[in-house]
Amino acid sequence: MKLLENPRVRGYDQALGAIREELPDRYGFFDLWLYFPDADRAGPDAMQRLEADLAERQVRLLCCPAQPEVEVYACAAFRSDLPGTWEDARANARMKEEIFQPLLAQHGDARRPGKGRDLMIAASLQNLPLLFRLCPEIERLREWIAEHVEDR
Repeated sequence: MKLLENPRVRGYDQALGAIREELPDRYGFFDLWLYFPDADRAGPDAMQRLEADLAERQVRLLCCPAQPEVEVYACAAFRSDLPGTWEDARANARMKEEIFQPLLAQHGDARRPGKGRDLMIAASLQNLPLLFRLCPEIERLREWIAEHVEDR
């Protein structure tokens, strides 16, 4: 797996532009692309359309909108430190500001790039069955990837 860092995009609109315009020519040879946008901007119809548009360019893209935002994945390992329940966190439209940021201050490392988000994500990835249970969209993505591999 390769995490693309070139171009470095910021935000949903810039990512969509790069996925539609720039990335297929540069990275179209990769077997499978995964895209994890925040669910507040990435509706099911828009993601299906994006996957279909890329398929026309011979790029296999699977979109996995994070509910409510991708930062929720980093919080999974620290759910006992949440101000409410996990379900409350997943339903909070301001999860990034009200839940993730305080957890990052507590469990991250301000000296690291991203203030230690990578540490929180690594902790969440330590228990994949729990992450799959807490974030069912990731479990569905795992199933889609398995289907893709079987189809090859």
